[in-house]
Amino acid sequence: MNRTTLSLIAGTTALAAVTGFAVLSAPDASGGDTAVEAAAQLPVERTSLLCPRPSSSDIAETAYTSFTPVTKGASGKGGAQLVSAGEEPADSGGKGKKAKPVLEPKEPGKPATGSTDGGDAPALIGTAEGRFAPGWTVQETTEVAAGTGRGLLGVNCTAPDTQFWFPGVSTAAGRTDYVHLTNPDDAAAVVDIELYGKDGELKSTVGEGITVRPRSTEPVLLSTLTTEKQADLTIHVSVRSGRVGAAVQALDGKQGGDWLAAAADPAATAVLPGIPEDATSVQLIAFTPGDTDADLKLRLASPSGTITPAGSETLHVKAGMTATADLGAITRGEAGSLLLSPTDESIPVVAALRVVRGKGADQETAFIPATRPVGKRATVADNRAKGTTLALTAPGRTAKVKVTASAGGSAGEPTTKTFTIKAGTTQNVEFPAPAGLKGPYALTVEPLTDTPVYASRTLESKVDAIPAFTIQTLPDDRGTVAVPQAREDVAVLQD
Repeated sequence: MNRTTLSLIAGTTALAAVTGFAVLSAPDASGGDTAVEAAAQLPVERTSLLCPRPSSSDIAETAYTSFTPVTKGASGKGGAQLVSAGEEPADSGGKGKKAKPVLEPKEPGKPATGSTDGGDAPALIGTAEGRFAPGWTVQETTEVAAGTGRGLLGVNCTAPDTQFWFPGVSTAAGRTDYVHLTNPDDAAAVVDIELYGKDGELKSTVGEGITVRPRSTEPVLLSTLTTEKQADLTIHVSVRSGRVGAAVQALDGKQGGDWLAAAADPAATAVLPGIPEDATSVQLIAFTPGDTDADLKLRLASPSGTITPAGSETLHVKAGMTATADLGAITRGEAGSLLLSPTDESIPVVAALRVVRGKGADQETAFIPATRPVGKRATVADNRAKGTTLALTAPGRTAKVKVTASAGGSAGEPTTKTFTIKAGTTQNVEFPAPAGLKGPYALTVEPLTDTPVYASRTLESKVDAIPAFTIQTLPDDRGTVAVPQAREDVAVLQD
């Protein structure tokens, strides 16, 4: 008797290519009839991004810039759009209120822009499909001229997930920190928020079981979760059911404010790239979620090599407690990136930097979380003809990196240059704006050598006399998914 069975590999391959979330490893077929070859990297076909509510200020001005790099092998069809949370895309089949897109890109390789003004601007939910999905990035940039948190606030809109770490938040007087939770799905999400200070976890019951309604956003004021007032905290956002996007808006009454993006997952080593050369104050905040203390070695990757900052050679991080190190003006007029590594035993940590520029009443703040490497490719949108700085770091071996500046949102020609980043250094690369540039452009970073590269972009803008700025890291865009290749999609078994 003959019995024909469909290969499971074909089904899982199709699923991975459609969702863009599955990463599959080729199974061992040494004893079977179906031979499986090494996994191939295929472009994702669908992705989601969530942009938090930009500001509660009536004088806020917010720009959105979307960009998808042209990806070889991507589908020839598709589209992308961002709509207000609480509303459905105009072409959806649901029964909810249909929205006019705030932003709707027309083609990969060219930035698309949108804007909102005032304190009623909503959070946005975005979806990209087909050729618009691989490497899709959206930047939200807000300028606030006065008031708490005045300055330039920027954040990369994030993919939904279930775990987030934020070292560097505060419940102290003078700081107003919100964690923004955005739910893209049609079912409610349930979220827990844990706070950890210098002495361990802070008592809180209202941080448990926070419900985020379907296709909506929930800004949670951190000072309402605990009675304790501490300047340096770490929060852990975990999702019991569903998934959310999460980002922290940290607003200071005297030193401006910015968005704090989630740090990279806990790891024994960390790279925090792109400290501005004119930073007047840099503070490291670190936390270890395990049961064992961590001892970290601190090094600065400068343009000339890796050095140990005097007086801040190491940091002891007690288990379950947040530790800080005041690094002062660590860069001393040169570009720099902070490298963390274990002095002995490898204990996972999360970390971020709080960076201040300016003096006296003209100070502004931004954050640099520990980040993943660029990997195969990373992109940052909303770069300007003036005030854009790209920092590249090669903490291990010398790396060659290709950087592409896209056309502008209205006009301009793409430009590509290759840079060599020496081992253990950080370079602020000089990258001319595209010829004939009109409108914002995107920068795409692609390592050409098999060595880790880390990157961040600083965007500057004058707000009166304040040196307003914001920093975004450039982790791998995860525009492709590993899919096993089977030589046979149908296996024939005989009894």
